[in-house]
Amino acid sequence: MNWIWSGMILISIITSIFTGRVSETVNAVFEGAATSVSTLISFAGAMCFWTGIMRIAERSGVSDLICRLIAPVAKRLFPYCGEDARRHISMNMTANMLGMGNAATPMGMLAAQELDRENPEPEVPSYEMCMLVVINTTSFQLIPTTIIALRAAAGSADPVSIIIPVWIVSAAALMIGILSVKIMYRLKRG
Repeated sequence: MNWIWSGMILISIITSIFTGRVSETVNAVFEGAATSVSTLISFAGAMCFWTGIMRIAERSGVSDLICRLIAPVAKRLFPYCGEDARRHISMNMTANMLGMGNAATPMGMLAAQELDRENPEPEVPSYEMCMLVVINTTSFQLIPTTIIALRAAAGSADPVSIIIPVWIVSAAALMIGILSVKIMYRLKRG
């Protein structure tokens, strides 16, 4: 990936030299840096707010309630894993649903480590490991906090107006991901 970024930067510099737009390129670099810093600062404020809301949900028991509701689904999607792994998976799915990606990551890593311990073929990822990666990547989000925060930071008049489209798209991506893993493993066994 570093090679790709380095190549893009080098091509941009060479192009700006040959087209006589070096000063415009330099100005764009500094404007982009300034914009990224101001966006980051406003984004951090919004993320702190949403993280606080999510902590309240976690401490009030809403997260545990959702985790218990997800447990039957997790058991069906991960039929061959142990209880510890399934508990971490349920917590990971819950955190992702509530838009707590930062809290979801450690739980996903714990689930992956547990699944790796249970894997009879350590060189090959198990069905459960592949399913975890797909579900974690295509997670359904009830509250897409990152997108809402980015839209608010960019000055959107209604940053939460994207919730329903996000629900539709994330549900579709999740279903396609789950079906893809199931189909690939059926083909592998067949």
